[in-house]
Amino acid sequence: MAFLIGAFMPFIIFLSLIIVHELGHFLAALFFKIEVDKIYIYPFGGVSKFNISLNESILKEFIILIMGPIFQIVFYLIIINIGYFNNYISLITTYNYTVLFFNLLPIYPLDGGKLLNILLSTKLSFRNSFDISIIISYIVLLLMGILLLCRDLSLNVLVIISFLFCKLNFEKNKRNYIFDKFLLERYLNKYSFKKRKNVNNINKFMRGKYHIIKKGNKYYTEKTVLNNKFNNKY
Repeated sequence: MAFLIGAFMPFIIFLSLIIVHELGHFLAALFFKIEVDKIYIYPFGGVSKFNISLNESILKEFIILIMGPIFQIVFYLIIINIGYFNNYISLITTYNYTVLFFNLLPIYPLDGGKLLNILLSTKLSFRNSFDISIIISYIVLLLMGILLLCRDLSLNVLVIISFLFCKLNFEKNKRNYIFDKFLLERYLNKYSFKKRKNVNNINKFMRGKYHIIKKGNKYYTEKTVLNNKFNNKY
């Protein structure tokens, strides 16, 4: 039995780090009463999907996002101080930083890509922040691929890069749908945003702000413009 445990210990440690990481996201979402849609566990990491409004508080989304790495770090600090794992500390440390670094890469939809999008959303429009996040993701993925190719591109690395490229392409192709969903949520629901911003078109709408739209010398409420859009008048 001890032999079997030892043989599978690397897998057990790696999987445990991933599960604890995703558990952090999961519990934070439950705390904010946000429905968890799915949690995917892959051989190289995990991805959590939530039924969260695109107009949800940026702070709430940020907290849900960072609780994954926080839970993982706390878990790591606990197990390296348990005597039973003394012989595996080097392995645990390597796996911990591998999972942490991988998830924090600024590649959408990894945690790092989502974090980048959140930070950009505090200063840029919803559409621009998402588009820039996707562009940066492609650049980082390309550079990572070139770097790994120059060192020694293994089959595992090729699979991971291909997977990230496919996921990134999928998100990029949904950009118009996601933006329309962002606008539709604002049209159908009543949000109480404290900040206001004057813009000249809906492409400049930001998260967490109510907008006044100026067209020529006239000003329109956000509700009026969205009503016109979704009734094919805008």
